[in-house]
Amino acid sequence: MVKRLLITGAAGTLGRALTPQLREFAEILRLSDIAPVPDTLHGDEVVQCDLGDAAAVDALVKDCDAILHLGGISVETPFAPILQANIIGLYNLYEAARAHGQPRILFASSNHTIGFYPQTERLTADVPFRPDGLYGVSKVFGEAIARMYFEKFGQETALVRIGSCTAEPENHRMLASWFSRGDFLSLIRAVFTVPSLGCPVIWGASANDASWWDNSHLDWLGWTPKDNAEEYRARIDASTPRPPADAPLMKYQGGVFTQFPIYKEGEPRG
Repeated sequence: MVKRLLITGAAGTLGRALTPQLREFAEILRLSDIAPVPDTLHGDEVVQCDLGDAAAVDALVKDCDAILHLGGISVETPFAPILQANIIGLYNLYEAARAHGQPRILFASSNHTIGFYPQTERLTADVPFRPDGLYGVSKVFGEAIARMYFEKFGQETALVRIGSCTAEPENHRMLASWFSRGDFLSLIRAVFTVPSLGCPVIWGASANDASWWDNSHLDWLGWTPKDNAEEYRARIDASTPRPPADAPLMKYQGGVFTQFPIYKEGEPRG
């Protein structure tokens, strides 16, 4: 077991979904978010923290053995909040990790780092970035800073390009991109228990028949996803109208993110 696991973004949808199962994996959970964290239990360490505050992040990381970094902006927004949380905040996290023994990190990257690839292509982990918005660009930065800290200091990080981590796939695109929460939990356990991690790119997707992403480079990790979005295809076909083939949801791996504008403060968002 991990002794103290820090979960950033613990108040978000994914953080709340994963936390109960991760109590079985770590002796102590340190749960953090800029917002109040709900549904905590006695023994949880709850820390409200703005990732843009370097001193607060330094204190947050102290005494942690592992970091599940889900925190930050997870949608397309104007640049200022993305800069504060996903770029400055991530730099603060890596500097704090360097100061406190370099606990292993699982960085929640995103499929939006490669969102402009067509859905007709199957991608390996070494393809060039093709981000579909400012959010995707911030995750490209995150992968780059993690790689630099690994090369320069030996800081180990799993760069997990999460697809669609929902309870069930919700549309036709997710038949390829779905990442079940059970498969994510088993990946978290593998990342934090494998003897040597390095800094691998991992496609965050289940064993979907329609998958666009190739994880065959990860045999050494000992992780095999179990779930398959294909079992939901009939329900989605029956309940969800199929968009035309040239619609972003069906054309690009990043889906509708490819059609969002560059948002400015005060503008409505898609």
